[in-house]
Amino acid sequence: MIAMLIFILILSLLIIVHEFGHFIAARLNGVRVEQFSLGFGPAIFKKKKGDTEYKVNLIPLGGYVKMAGDIQAECQGKADEYFSKSCGRRFQIIFAGPFLNYILGFLFFWAILFIGYPNLTSKVGGLIDGYGAQEAGLAIGDKIVAVDGRKVELWEDLQKAIRERKVSSEVVLKILREDAELEVKVGIKDKVLDDQLGQKRALGIIGISPFDEVIEVKHGFFESAYLGLKKTFDLTAMTYTGLWYLVSGKMSMKDSMTGPLGIFFITSKAAKLGLVALLHLLAVLSVSLAIFNLLPLPILDGGHIFLLGLEKLRKKALGAKAEEVINNVGLSLMVGLALLVTYNDIIRLYGDKISKALAK
Repeated sequence: MIAMLIFILILSLLIIVHEFGHFIAARLNGVRVEQFSLGFGPAIFKKKKGDTEYKVNLIPLGGYVKMAGDIQAECQGKADEYFSKSCGRRFQIIFAGPFLNYILGFLFFWAILFIGYPNLTSKVGGLIDGYGAQEAGLAIGDKIVAVDGRKVELWEDLQKAIRERKVSSEVVLKILREDAELEVKVGIKDKVLDDQLGQKRALGIIGISPFDEVIEVKHGFFESAYLGLKKTFDLTAMTYTGLWYLVSGKMSMKDSMTGPLGIFFITSKAAKLGLVALLHLLAVLSVSLAIFNLLPLPILDGGHIFLLGLEKLRKKALGAKAEEVINNVGLSLMVGLALLVTYNDIIRLYGDKISKALAK
C-alpha cells in the first residue's frame, strides 16, 4: 500500500511539473488556460479559479492543460487563443513542459550530491581466478588508494581509472594492507561484459570485486551543481544512444523499455533503499520523461514542435483535417506502444509464474 502511494506521488509530481510548464508558459504568452487536469477518467476533485478549472481525476497516469483555441478547427482568432499566437510563442508553450522536467531532474541530482549518497569504497572484497590482481598477490581487505599515482577512494573511481588504461598493459597500484603501504604492478586483461545499455564490450579488468564497505559521499554546494549538471547531460547522452540502438535494432524493446507496471516495481525497490534512492529515481524519471516527450512523434510535445517547424517552412499551418488525422494516428501508436510495453512488463515480471500456472 505504501509503495503504491509513493508510486502515485512520484508520477503525480512529474506530471504536475510537466503540465505546470505548459500552464505558466501559456499564461506568460497571453493564452487563456481553460483547464489544468491531473489524471484521466472521472473527476474526484475540481475547483475553478479565474478562467481555469483545476481537476484531479481518478486514474493518475497522465494529465493535460486545455488552452483556449488549441484545436485549430475551433480557434476563433481571439487574442487569447493558442492558435492565434506566433510559431515562436507556441514553441515556448510546448517546450516549457519537458524543459521543467529536465530542470527538476537536474535539481534532484544536485540535491543528492549535496546532502550525501552512499558509495562503495575501493577496498578489495574478492579475487577472480586467472586475472592480474590474484597473480600480483593482492588480498581481500586491501584498500587501493592510487592507480598509477592517481588517487582513488571510491569503487567507481577505481573502475574508471582501470578502464582508461590499455588492455594487456600494467598498472601500478598503491595499496594499504593493515598498517603498511605497498606498490604492486598488476596486469590488465580484457573481458566481454554488458555495458549500461546491454551492449557487449571488451573491458579491461584486473579481476577484483568490491568489499561490502560503504561510505557517505558529499560535495560542496557549487561542486554539486556542476556534477549534477554533468550527470544530467550524461544521462541524456546515454538515453539518446539507447534510442538509436533501439531504432537500429541493436537493442530490443522488450529489454530496454518499461511502463507503469515496471516503474511501480522499480519504485517499490527504491522506497526500501531510502530517500536518496527515491530522489535518484525521481531524477532519472524526470529527465527521461523530458527526453521522451521531445521525440518527434505525433501527440508528443516533440511532434507538435516538428509540426511548428513544418509550419514555419511552409509559411502556413497544416489544415485542421490533416492535424486531426495526425493526432489520431499518433494516439493509436501511443496506445499500442503502451499495451506492448505493459505486456513486456508482465512477461518480464510474472513470466515464470504464468508458465508454471499454465503447465499445471
